Amino acid sequence: MKFYPREKIGWEKLEALIEYLPQKEKIQIKKAYIFAQRAHQEQKRFSGAPYFSHPSWVAEEIARMYYSSEMIIASLLHDTLEDTSATYQEIYNLFGKDVAEMVDGVTKLSAVRLKKTWFGLGPIQTEKMPELMRQTETLKKMFLAMGKDIRVVIIKIIDRMHNMFTILHLPKEKQIRFAQETLDIFAPLAYRLGMGEIKGQLEDLAFPILHPKEAKEIEEKIKIQRRKKRRIIGRTINVLHRLLRSHSIKPVSVHGRIKHTYSLYKKLKRYDGDISKIYDLVAIRIIVNDIDECYHTLGIVHKRWRPLPGRIKDYIALPKPNGYSSLHTTVFGPSGEILEIQIRTPHIHDHAEYGMAAHWRYKEESWGKKLKSIFPQTEQGAKWLKDLIAIQKSMNDPEEMAQALKLDFFSDRIFVFTPDGDVIDLPQDASPIDFAFSIHTELGNHYGGAKVNNKIVASDFKLKNGDICEIIKNKTGSPKRDWLEFVKTSDAKGKIKRGLKGK
Repeated sequence: MKFYPREKIGWEKLEALIEYLPQKEKIQIKKAYIFAQRAHQEQKRFSGAPYFSHPSWVAEEIARMYYSSEMIIASLLHDTLEDTSATYQEIYNLFGKDVAEMVDGVTKLSAVRLKKTWFGLGPIQTEKMPELMRQTETLKKMFLAMGKDIRVVIIKIIDRMHNMFTILHLPKEKQIRFAQETLDIFAPLAYRLGMGEIKGQLEDLAFPILHPKEAKEIEEKIKIQRRKKRRIIGRTINVLHRLLRSHSIKPVSVHGRIKHTYSLYKKLKRYDGDISKIYDLVAIRIIVNDIDECYHTLGIVHKRWRPLPGRIKDYIALPKPNGYSSLHTTVFGPSGEILEIQIRTPHIHDHAEYGMAAHWRYKEESWGKKLKSIFPQTEQGAKWLKDLIAIQKSMNDPEEMAQALKLDFFSDRIFVFTPDGDVIDLPQDASPIDFAFSIHTELGNHYGGAKVNNKIVASDFKLKNGDICEIIKNKTGSPKRDWLEFVKTSDAKGKIKRGLKGK
């Protein structure tokens, strides 16, 4: 999915995008379009463009993702309560309670204010508060909104997308603040909601604002590589079409995917800038009709090209914590070139693009049931959201909360197995003690040691993706103060501190 800043306004564009909706709902969207256009008619953006170009862009992107008419209407109206004379009651009367509450939710997310005084000086406006306090308050409001209606946060993320496309029209100080907030809050939230493409776009828009030198260097570094890889990808796609046809598989599509710049920048830092070690600079994505065809296609690919050991990842059997699902393999392709290939179904692809809220796009009960059978983790995916809300309610210190969020929710995640095969989702570099507390408080309190992959390990051992961890229970044991020096999760830290107090 590609996003482009479009400043021209026209009902015809949105009308063409909502063909999937019933006529009755199209009429309501047009009514909202006219209402919002009139409400914003005297207003201009920093760029000089009509203000209505912004909500119409957001509504178009929501429509491109096939979301409901209510979400499209709320997108059109999302700035009316804050920036025009329109009232909640007016929107409620014209478009119903669901839309009015979504618009009100987006408005509240935009109006971040400190709940307590700062250095005894009274309430301080967003622009004047220290960055950490401001971001913590923004996150709190985000999580509360997500707990009530995740659609509000989706609209806010798309709203931020357009603001980032037009960011160069803002004063430099505001550009940096917006870009930092996008990188620290909006991109990780998009990732956690499974909106992978949008997360990548947000990061790429913020990156050159915050790190102009590095962004320029990396663009120069990959320019030649990308040209070379594109030629190889083109040839490989032609071979794949013929190969799959010969095995009676008719793919929905086979196309190349270029790695996002910021994602590449982070990966290059791990490999000391050696681009030859980046195998997924350009990947091939094969979309087939069902899950059986995914595995059949993987077998066909491996029969034709030798896979790299340790580079086959089955995210269909074991999805990522944010619901991402796909088969990944890295192979020695034509002429020995190393290539990453991703294989998925159209439904899995939708989920990877639009995230865990994709089920809002399907109104019929049968679609909901179908999605649950394809993505059973959608139900489990709500657990991290509940944990987020619990953390923000229990922590008043903004520094402590920011640290907990960075480690628990916005860090890279790993899967660790219990001996029975249950999957535990943990932050990268978590210890066996984090693992024990994530299973049960008592197991953590009575931690006496751990085996990882059948080998005894130290308590501060850094768990890796796919490890099998077995906790050795000590009936007379209790939490140790030195555990606090290496545990990663705020859950484990909180339980250790409570256990120490009880001694």
